Amino acid sequence: MRAAIRSRAFQSPTQQRWVTSSPTVSVSGTTTPLPANALNQKPKSPFYFDTGYSLFAKRPSRPFPPPFFSPPSGSFSDPLSTHNRSRDRRTYVNGEFIRGITNGDDAVLVGENFIGANDGVGAWAAREKGHAALWSRLILHFWALEAERDASVTDAAATSSEPDPVEYLQKAYEQTIAATSSPNEWNGTTTACAALLHYSTNEPRIPLLYVTNLGDSQCLVMRPKNQSLIYKTSEQWHWFDCPRQLGTNSPDTPIANAVMDKVIIEENDVVLAMSDGVVDNLWEHEVLANVVDSIRKWESGAGGEASGDRAGGAAGGMLFVAEELMKAARIVAEDPYAESPFMERAVEEGLAMEGGSSCDAESQTLPWVSLNQNHTGATTSWYDPGLPRQERRETTSKNPWKNH
Repeated sequence: MRAAIRSRAFQSPTQQRWVTSSPTVSVSGTTTPLPANALNQKPKSPFYFDTGYSLFAKRPSRPFPPPFFSPPSGSFSDPLSTHNRSRDRRTYVNGEFIRGITNGDDAVLVGENFIGANDGVGAWAAREKGHAALWSRLILHFWALEAERDASVTDAAATSSEPDPVEYLQKAYEQTIAATSSPNEWNGTTTACAALLHYSTNEPRIPLLYVTNLGDSQCLVMRPKNQSLIYKTSEQWHWFDCPRQLGTNSPDTPIANAVMDKVIIEENDVVLAMSDGVVDNLWEHEVLANVVDSIRKWESGAGGEASGDRAGGAAGGMLFVAEELMKAARIVAEDPYAESPFMERAVEEGLAMEGGSSCDAESQTLPWVSLNQNHTGATTSWYDPGLPRQERRETTSKNPWKNH
């Protein structure tokens, strides 16, 4: 997912585009659906995310089980038939439309002031009553709902307090446990990563980013005008390939293990929320170079029709940037001989492994506002998707972010 911070004084119309390809599963768009009665249908913040997301799943998502999904009945005479809802393919919990969308075992949510990427642990698919996609989606749904209900987020008049995303996540975790307990028992675990856009309480108002992470998904904040990386989350592991996670039999909890950082940002900074399907296949310098290059292409007229001024990736450019980043990650993921961050970490652990990681991948992108001091040392000259593998391996050995 990618997003940019904008002032509402210059808000452009919302763009929505869905793209699917066969036989693989890929989807892209600008925002995920919201019910008509959502509290933050139009958040009252003076700033908003200009968003785009692109998803790729290694296999189709499993349908949610009842009572979260009401499948079409075979006939009107079926016992306990749900034919009255057979045309409604949406999923529900506690009478609420479930926010976000599912991507394989993962879940993403993209809104004007909240974006999130939860990475469900796919191994639960082999277990009885296992459904990681349900867990990742429900936690993200309840997390977003808690943010909607908090007056400090949804009410511009509540300037004396600030949001508490870790508390929101703790409540979401507890509500997910309740929703997946008897008689609707389903097991699963998921990482959690989200960014909430708020603003300072003093004049002049400046945008603030509240980034919360538990596990190995990642949030990056980039400043394309300086070609620099100004913030990244830190991965949390129990051991290699076993990140911290929320859910069945896991000792981790949001209140004890989630980390929240508050980042000052500025207009046209780019925020990325990504699952390990991206970060396992692209080094940070490659992500930075890809984003900067895609924004320049968009500004020069590439990437499709714009709804307004293209400067800084506005007017639909974040969707294009997200799609280009996903394409780059997918090239590596599907190359059995590729050099990749995942392969590098595996070798450091003494495991014989090569090629990219085939995890489900999500990229969300957003441009924004920040007053952070520029972070030095970033470079944009390393990534070229047209390079032969050997050349890419040689350039990655000089990766300036490797020990960042």
